[in-house]
Amino acid sequence: MQLQLAVFCDAAADYGGKLNLLGTFDTILTSHLPAIHPQCALAVRLTFQKHEEGRHVLKLAIVDEDGRPVVTPSLELQMDVNVPEDSIFLSRNAIVNMQNLTFEKAGLYSVEISVSGIRLGNIPLLIKQVNPKSHTQPQGPS
Repeated sequence: MQLQLAVFCDAAADYGGKLNLLGTFDTILTSHLPAIHPQCALAVRLTFQKHEEGRHVLKLAIVDEDGRPVVTPSLELQMDVNVPEDSIFLSRNAIVNMQNLTFEKAGLYSVEISVSGIRLGNIPLLIKQVNPKSHTQPQGPS
């Protein structure tokens, strides 16, 4: 098993095995706490080898910097992996759509990613509190 990609994004879709992403991010700016992100997706792409065929459980645990869960229970998705005879590996996409994801405090969060109990990695998410009067969007070229 190999983790090819894991990102937070505004939206994601799987079209026939192609993973389409819109607006990936790793930081959420907020003027007040708790921060509530109205809608986002967590997209993951994995590859499996022939000897890894069978049923697997993808577990996504969103935790704060102290390791406490933000979403309970952890997100779990079952995947049946069957590598075609004419192939060496199989890629699988997983998309979790979330509404009103709530972060009680500013700081570093992460998504811990494991498949069938094997930790494959993690991705960071920074929640940053800003003063609404001092925060302005960068200006593009004129």
